[in-house]
Amino acid sequence: MCGRYLISLPPEAMRTLFEFDERPNFPARYNIAPSQPVPIIRLEGGRRHFVLVRWGLIPSWVKEEPKSLLINARAETIAEKPSFRAAFRHRRALMPADGFYEWKVMPKGPKQPYLIRRRDGRPFAMAALWDNWMTADGSEIESCAVVTTDANATLAPIHERMPVILDEKDWARWLDPSTPLKELQDLMKPAPDDLLEAIPVSEGVNRVANDHPGLIVEAHVRPRTVPEAPAPRKRKPTDDRQGDLF
Repeated sequence: MCGRYLISLPPEAMRTLFEFDERPNFPARYNIAPSQPVPIIRLEGGRRHFVLVRWGLIPSWVKEEPKSLLINARAETIAEKPSFRAAFRHRRALMPADGFYEWKVMPKGPKQPYLIRRRDGRPFAMAALWDNWMTADGSEIESCAVVTTDANATLAPIHERMPVILDEKDWARWLDPSTPLKELQDLMKPAPDDLLEAIPVSEGVNRVANDHPGLIVEAHVRPRTVPEAPAPRKRKPTDDRQGDLF
C-alpha cells in the first residue's frame, strides 16, 4: 500500500511538467498523510487542472462518511468494487510525487521506514481516482485514492504492494475518459525494476507532525537480529551420599 508520500517539486516546475493552467502555491511537503489535502491533476473540458482534494476517497453514493479511509484502490479489483468502479471509469487523476514511504518488518524491533524514489531523482505521477460526495448539510467533499498493484523486484523485500506509477507517455491515456478498459488495465502494472531505489530513512517519518527535508536523508540501519537462545544451565554433579531435593 501507499500510506505516506512527499512532494518537493516547486509549484512552477510542477505546472510545467503536468501542463495545467492554475498557478498554485503548494509548499514542499515531506510527510503527506491520509485525510490531508493533496494535489491531483484531472481532466476538465479537455484541459488539465490542478485541484486540492482530501486523501481518502468517499464514494459519491454513500449516505454517511466511511469510518475507515479508502486511501488505496487495488488494481486487480478496481473495475468491480462498488467503492471504486464508477470513479475508475469516469474520474481518473494523476497524483504528483517525488517519492513515497514503505515500512519493512524487521526480525526484532520497530519497522524500518524506506523512502522509495526514482533513481534519476525525477518526480513522477501515481495513478489515482477521485470522487465528489455531498454531506447531509449540502456541502461537498472531493477526495481521492491511490491505485496500487503488486510490488516489483525492488520493493518486494520491503512490501508486497506499490502504487501504480504511470509513464509520462501514458498520462493522457489515463486521464482520457474515453480510453478503453483493456488499455487502462494494461497501464496498471508494477514499475520497471530499475526505475526506483529504496533508501532507509529516519524513524522520524513515523510521526505525521514531522514534515521537513531531514526525513529523506539516508539513515544508517543498525542490524536487528534475533538474539541466540542462552545455553542451558549445567546441573551440579549429584552427591550420591544424599538425595537431591530438586
